[in-house]
Amino acid sequence: MPLHHRSSIRLVNAVFYARHGVHKEERRLGGRYEVDVELCFDSVPAAETDDLGKTVNYQRAYSIIEQVMVAEEPAALIETLAYRTAIRLIEELTVLESVTVKVRKRSVPLGGLCDYAEAEHRIEKR
Repeated sequence: MPLHHRSSIRLVNAVFYARHGVHKEERRLGGRYEVDVELCFDSVPAAETDDLGKTVNYQRAYSIIEQVMVAEEPAALIETLAYRTAIRLIEELTVLESVTVKVRKRSVPLGGLCDYAEAEHRIEKR
């Protein structure tokens, strides 16, 4: 019976100060955003050879996330940020089979108490 191997690398709670949001004040003042990513792939080639070139380079993954969160055009929605990040990761890290991105916003203008709002986006290659 053939085996299908699937591994994950997760980057958890990468924190960025960025100027996103629906309201002008949010974009003017900026705020704290947190990002989690799960990068799924077959790690057997890397594990068998101990070769960094055959796995996910998580420094590169972090750099992609940072570009989307800080350097690119501001977004009104955290859903947009999660989507943009997932697209960039799966396109640029070609070893990936799937990616899940969660973007959290700590300062949520709700008029009440809430720890954070979070959007999640997942992409799978078929």
